[in-house]
Order: sequence, then structure tokens, then C-alpha cells
Amino acid sequence: MSRIDETRPFIPVGIAVLTVSDTRSLEEDKSGKTLADRIEAAGHHLKDRAIVTDDIPAIQSQVKQWIADDAIDVVITTGGTGFTGRDVTPDALEPLFEKRMDGFSEVFHRLSFDKIGTSTIQSRATGGVAGATFIFCLPGSPGACKDGWDGILQNQLDYRHMPCNFVEIMPRLDEHLKRSK
Repeated sequence: MSRIDETRPFIPVGIAVLTVSDTRSLEEDKSGKTLADRIEAAGHHLKDRAIVTDDIPAIQSQVKQWIADDAIDVVITTGGTGFTGRDVTPDALEPLFEKRMDGFSEVFHRLSFDKIGTSTIQSRATGGVAGATFIFCLPGSPGACKDGWDGILQNQLDYRHMPCNFVEIMPRLDEHLKRSK
């Protein structure tokens, strides 16, 4: 079973939060604020926070900027994971993934099912790695952001979390890029 190894140091990581919405401003963005508050409360560094419209080029442009930023280890998006015509976050970001993280979606849906039942199937929550940066796409509700952070990301982004976590593998995420040089 998972546990926190108190003999290991906490290692803060740089995280950026992107809200995908046609209707929200930064001041009205409850989901992005939920994530930002939790990131900072956990001891991580909130490196940036932005809002873009439900537009594939706009989403990709912002996330590509963050992938290129060495200070950002993780990008978490909220919004645009449903099935309506404007929900394009997974469509924008999955093509950027060098590796897809199917387990993130599966665990997110398992946690979500316990809270909202079969309605969880209306989300295309996803995760992956691009340019040695972890990317996680969460639905646009504050509750879904709480579930994704509290139930998955908080532990996986804690170096002390055992038996394994994302932080300990971060230095090796770009091995395939280095090998080809």
C-alpha cells in the first residue's frame, strides 16, 4: 500500500495551471483557483496560471510555451474534456504527448465514479508526457479538480510517496531524446 516516507525530503516542483474556457476570467475561475490553492498548500511552486479559449491552436500554444520552460515540470489543465463541440482540450494536447498515461484517466474515472457515478463517462480526462513535462487534463468543475489533485496528483507529485512517484523519474523523462544525439 502507498505511504509517505518521512525520511525522504519533500522536493517542490514547478507547476502551471491552464483553464480552458470561453466564458471565465481569471477572477471567476474557481477550478483554476482550486488547483492553484492546492498546489501552493502542498509546497509546490505555482509558476504560471492562464486562461485560454476552447481553441486547439490557443491551447497548444500556451502548453508548448510551458513545455519549453525549464522551470515548469507539470502542466495541469482544467476544462474542455467533455463531448460538446467546444470541448477540445484532449484533442489539442494528446498529439503533443510523447507518451500517453492511460492509468491517469483510469484512476481519475475510478475516483470520480465513487462521487458522481456513471456521469464520469462524460469526461475525457487524460494525461501524458511531452518534452519531459507531465501534462494532466482535468474536467472544468472544482469538484473534478479536487478529485484529480487530492486523489492522484498530490501523492504522485510528492517525492516522499512510496512505492513510487513522478518526481523521482522526472530527471529521466527525456532519456529517449538524449539517446538520439
